[in-house]
This record gives sequence, C-alpha cells and structure tokens, in this order.
Amino acid sequence: MKKIRLALTLVMAGLLSNLNVMAQKITSSNNGSTASAESIYYRRVNANGLSVFYREAGPADAPTILLLHGFPTSSHMFRNLIPILSAKYHVIAPDLPGFGYTDAPDHSHFTYTFDNLAKTMQGLIDELGLKRFAIYVFDYGAPTGFRLAAANPEKITGIITQNGNAYVEGLSSGWNPIQKYWEHDTQKNRDALREFLTLQGTKAQYFTGVDDTTLVAPESYTMDQHFLDRPQSAEIQLDLFLDYKSNVALYPKFQHYFRTYKPKLLAVWGNKDPFFLPPGAEAYKRDIPDATVKFYDTGHFALETHVHEIGNEILKFMATLPK
Repeated sequence: MKKIRLALTLVMAGLLSNLNVMAQKITSSNNGSTASAESIYYRRVNANGLSVFYREAGPADAPTILLLHGFPTSSHMFRNLIPILSAKYHVIAPDLPGFGYTDAPDHSHFTYTFDNLAKTMQGLIDELGLKRFAIYVFDYGAPTGFRLAAANPEKITGIITQNGNAYVEGLSSGWNPIQKYWEHDTQKNRDALREFLTLQGTKAQYFTGVDDTTLVAPESYTMDQHFLDRPQSAEIQLDLFLDYKSNVALYPKFQHYFRTYKPKLLAVWGNKDPFFLPPGAEAYKRDIPDATVKFYDTGHFALETHVHEIGNEILKFMATLPK
C-alpha cells in the first residue's frame, strides 16, 4: 500500500507540475507579445473629424509599416500580406475616408480631395503616436503617402511603392477619360466615368493583365463593389477622380522630395497594370539611383497573385532600413 500511495503521490505531483507550466504558458501568451504578433486587431480612431478604421498587427515595439490602399479597395487588400509582415514588424493598415469601414460622409458634408485624405491620415499618425515608420503605397495610397512623406521626412524610414505612381510616364491611356474630365469639368464628362464604379469596371481592375484569374479571390472585388454601391459612394469617387489632377500637378514636388532626402525605396510592380505603366516604376531610379525595382507578371492588384513573392521582397527590404 505504501508503494501504491507513493506512486499516486508522484503522479499527482507530476500532474500539478504540468498544470502549473500550462498555466504559466497561457498567462504569458495572454499578456505577452506572442498573441499580439499572431493576431490582427480591428480598431478605430478619430482623425480629422472622422472615425477611421484600421487593422493592426505585429509587436508594438517593432519597426512600423503603414499600408495605404488605393481605388476602389480598402485595407482588405492587405489581408494576405499582413500576416507575412507582422511576424517581424508592427503593421498599421487604415481605410481612407470614403472607403471600407472608415466614415464616408456625403460629399456635400466632407470635401473629398487628396489633400483631405492625407490630412486624415496625418491625424491617424498623430493619434497613434507614430514617430518612425515605412510606408507601403498603392494607387491612391501613393499621392496620399507622398504628401505625408514630404510633410514628415524625419518620420519616413523607407518607401514600398506597389503600382503607386509619381511620374507622368507612368500614366497609361486608360486615364484618358479621366483627363478629359480634368480639362472640362462638365456633367457629361463626369457621368461618363460612372462605368468605372460598376461591378464590371471593378472586376476589370482585378482581372486585366492576370493570366490565371482563379488566383483572384472573389471576395476582393465583391467587397469593393459592396462599398461602391452605397448611396453616397458614386459622387465621392467622382470627386476624387476630378481631384486626381492635383496629384499630377504635385509630381515635381514629390520628385524633389525623393532627390532631396533619398529615402530607401522598393518598387514592386505588376507589369501588366492597365493604368500605371512600368516606366513609372523605372522612373524612381532617376531621383533615387539606389532604388530597387521589381516587376511581376500580373496586373494592378499584384498582391492577389504574387503576395508571397512581394511579401518576401518587402521583408528583405525592411531589414535594410534604419530603425
């Protein structure tokens, strides 16, 4: 009996020891950085009078990457990239005003210009206390992000531009109907652009230049179209189409920033983009000779088909940046 009691005592002691170790692991996981690095959080902050939605992931004390989306999408476009980056980096991905889950007040109550998009993102940066960060810019995210970079050069550790343009040679003929609207701001020219806001127009942005369209997740363009179909969205987007001419006018200012501060820059570009041509990517080397330019055999939404290749390239690039 004594031997049996001793054996039971040892077994119980072992079980209690294992339970204690498990409890310590659970406590560490709940309170430490491991859970933070593996989770994506969906948050809001007030900025420039709007409630701004953003996704956050990765260790809070790691170098930060600010991901800025374009038209007609939202931070949802980064859903597959964020887990790749957040293993090592602190990732912030907001929705711009008028897009996704960020406030989209009627255009009669909020002026939809790229200056105001940048002002709202500046509010986000200030509210979150971001002191130093890299930026990933795509499409509309480029003129928004380059405004931020020119205004906060001391904060920018590096730039990743994915089909984010800053040179006139990067503009394709696909811009012709929009440029016609810039030149003649008439209702007829405005209404002619509404086809860009249809499901057919949205799917064309995702599929053009993609050899295997089964790689494009249907929830990508379906979610984008859901937000485009809101009652106030059409006029918001048409206002931004008109104001895009302000971005082209600012290209020389952006290029001056590149030449003056020589930020480290990685261009990852879908070479079959119907809107932003490969010469627009190559042009960055004119002002930043050490810029790295990588092309991928795909279209505008390169992350839909090449997220792992692009993600790995960004990780290599981020490792070279100052803290």
